[in-house]
Amino acid sequence: QVQLVESGGGSVQPGGSLRLSCAASGFPFSIRIMNWYHQAPGKNRILIAAISPDGISNLADSIKGRFTISRDNAETMVYLQANSLKLEDTGVYYCNVLHNGVDYWGEGTRVTVSS
Repeated sequence: QVQLVESGGGSVQPGGSLRLSCAASGFPFSIRIMNWYHQAPGKNRILIAAISPDGISNLADSIKGRFTISRDNAETMVYLQANSLKLEDTGVYYCNVLHNGVDYWGEGTRVTVSS
């Protein structure tokens, strides 16, 4: 079965960095686009980063220049390097894949940015 397990969240001050990881299994990882979503407190979950099977990334304007998405097809891992964190980056970050027409989600990893 498809499994997505996020890790790497935590509490940081503004300007800090975190590296979020997503361990994926149960589907052909190397041919799937992988996504990261962000859900801020009280708001909808929104797509912030996507990476194609061959490593081409697409980032939301809100994170361009600060976050980087990457993947390791051999290890079936996807990463989100989050730098220069802002208060508004607080929330839960979810790994996502669309596989055979079904959206799969991890449990999320929580990031809190506060001074």
